[in-house]
Amino acid sequence: MAKLLPITYFPCKDLRKKSKKVVDFKSKEFQQLILDMDKTMQEKDGLGLAAPQIGKNINMVVINTSDGSIVLINPKIMRKSWKKESAEEGCLSLPDIYGMVNRHKIIRVTAFDKQGKKIKFIAEDLFARVIQHEIDHLRGVLFIDKAKEITKGKDKLEEMKKNDYC
Repeated sequence: MAKLLPITYFPCKDLRKKSKKVVDFKSKEFQQLILDMDKTMQEKDGLGLAAPQIGKNINMVVINTSDGSIVLINPKIMRKSWKKESAEEGCLSLPDIYGMVNRHKIIRVTAFDKQGKKIKFIAEDLFARVIQHEIDHLRGVLFIDKAKEITKGKDKLEEMKKNDYC
């Protein structure tokens, strides 16, 4: 049975760490973590959730799609379109804060699925944006680092910077 996990909030230093490669995909604990992350993302109405956002320093993300959740383990962006698009982004680790971020419109991704099978695919538009946002988390990068402007929650962001949520 999947359980709800606590979200790590900015400015916790755990969100700034570079994540480690996953090597053991098949353990019972790892498979349970996937279920728990998926439940947490769904309950919190997230478009995606990266392992650092629940205090795990590993290269794994869960993405919410119209066809259900997908798990990307050790994801890499292999190619990026020249064309970019600016859109408003938010983050479960920065609640009620939004900003305009420029992202590649189309990306080519390789990763492993939850069974450890290598997958390759092309992502476009919102799907590509969410993947880029979540992969940034694995590198210790937050959307506020890339935002051209904070559109909502500037005061809350300044208040969060003064706290330690770890």
